[in-house]
Amino acid sequence: MTSLSPARGFDWGNLGVRAASAAILLPAALAAVWIEMGPGQPAWPFLLMVVVAVARLCVEWGGMTAPTARTRVSTAVCAAVLTAVFFAQRDNMFIAWGVLAVGGALAAVVARGVSERPGNAALGVLYIGAAAVCFIWLRSMPEGRWWIFMTFAVAWTADVAAYLVGSLVGGPKLWPRFSPNKTWSGFLGGLAGAVLAAVALAALPVFNLNPWAAALAGLCGGLAGMAGDLWESMLKRRFGVKDASDLIPGHGGLLDRVDGLMFVVVMLSAFRLVNHLGWGH
Repeated sequence: MTSLSPARGFDWGNLGVRAASAAILLPAALAAVWIEMGPGQPAWPFLLMVVVAVARLCVEWGGMTAPTARTRVSTAVCAAVLTAVFFAQRDNMFIAWGVLAVGGALAAVVARGVSERPGNAALGVLYIGAAAVCFIWLRSMPEGRWWIFMTFAVAWTADVAAYLVGSLVGGPKLWPRFSPNKTWSGFLGGLAGAVLAAVALAALPVFNLNPWAAALAGLCGGLAGMAGDLWESMLKRRFGVKDASDLIPGHGGLLDRVDGLMFVVVMLSAFRLVNHLGWGH
């Protein structure tokens, strides 16, 4: 049996471009999350960030899954997701999730005849919409901005740790069929980074979360982030594209940058719901 080739060497040039991009995007995102209109009420910069991100993600999704009808598919997906975001912001979560289900079906109908696989439009509504609704809900909860910061910390630390450890240590590849540069060492390094980030943030007095619960949140979030990254790699391989777009230097498109984050926010929203019911204090 032929052994798998080792992962490629560490790319310092790409790391520098990534760092420069992050230095611009991170402060803006953190500021948008921090500003409040009142106790627990996110201000318009947060909502604007979500809306702009949704619009861009839908454009990239349409371009990746339906290149011959990108405008029509992107518009259908975006309309469904933004409608769900509107109801989520109005604290009508039941309606918001219902809109995603109905909107996904309608987006598939709109894509019929112009897309090779109209079901991909429905998938886009659920994929992008679930993360967007969870972001709105998580921010509206008590200590919401701190839970959003934990979501960012878990997703980004896992991503950076996986990149650094995988590039420096190398070793057997994780899933070479879909993502030939990811390694088991990077996977374990990313999980360790996610756990440490969650435990460190939970030590702040604003969190009502014990260290063991925080470690579990970090582990589950880290696993979700890795799954999201692999999911995006699988999608790009399926649709025959290298990146969702070339929007962000060193990362590709916004979809390439937030693939793990979208899974992490869903996972930590579920964890926050359980915590809200009394577990992990």
